[in-house]
Amino acid sequence: MLMALAHARGPGKSFCPSEAARRLSDDWRPLMADIRRVAAGLPLAATQKGVPVAPVQARGPIRLQLEQGTD
Repeated sequence: MLMALAHARGPGKSFCPSEAARRLSDDWRPLMADIRRVAAGLPLAATQKGVPVAPVQARGPIRLQLEQGTD
C-alpha cells in the first residue's frame, strides 16, 4: 500500500504515512509503528521538515516519497 501511494503521488511528491494507516483502520494510530517499519524496508525516502531521516528512529511527523530513480 505504501508503494501504491507513492506511485500515485509520483516522483518528487510526498505523503504522510498516516494516509496508509487510515486506509487500513479507523483506529489507525496504533498502526503507525508498523507502517514506519515497513516503509524502512521499501525504496522510499523519509524526511522530517525536509531533512532525510530513518523512518523507524524519527520522532514526530515524517513524509515519505519515492527514492530518486524509483518510478
